[in-house]
Amino acid sequence: MAERHMTHRERALSLTRARGIARARDFKAAGIPLVYLKRLTETGQLVRLSRGLYQEPEHVGEHTAHDLAEAARLVPGGVVSLISALHHHELTTQLPHAVWMTIPHKARTPKVQGLKLEIVRATGEVMTAGIEHVEVEGVLVPIYGAAKTVADCFKHRRHVGEDVAVEALRDALRQRKTTPSELMIYAAIDRVSDRMEPYIKAMQS
Repeated sequence: MAERHMTHRERALSLTRARGIARARDFKAAGIPLVYLKRLTETGQLVRLSRGLYQEPEHVGEHTAHDLAEAARLVPGGVVSLISALHHHELTTQLPHAVWMTIPHKARTPKVQGLKLEIVRATGEVMTAGIEHVEVEGVLVPIYGAAKTVADCFKHRRHVGEDVAVEALRDALRQRKTTPSELMIYAAIDRVSDRMEPYIKAMQS
């Protein structure tokens, strides 16, 4: 019986280590009885982040990067965007009060506990263009690149504030995280070329 317990314990820890943040259903699919999750959390070998989400204690983050990893696991079809993406790219002084994510237009609104999300929706190339992947706490997180994020902020300026979008544009060019031509590619995709082009020209002069 002890050997069986060790087998399940080691498999549970290995699964969590491999995934970064593991869901209860991941353990169930692997044939690990959920009672072992309770035992592992009671002994401090796993941390219960929120309902159905587990992680090894040494990888539990204390800053916004951790929330990105958790959001990527909770919303598998979503992409980190807007203020959260700006913060990741160091293009804003704002600290996100939630994880901003873009999801497909017809996708169900995610219902999560223990993590605040700000959801925007997109279709076609607006949804799929400019996605990069970064590894956070062992989780591969989809996030929009700097140029796409700036264009998205202009597209959603009523939500994030036009001053935030302009600041991000200025910083992105100053820090050379993108180029005017790359910005205009994503501006065209987001249909905000007329709004962005005057700012880009002014900042180049």
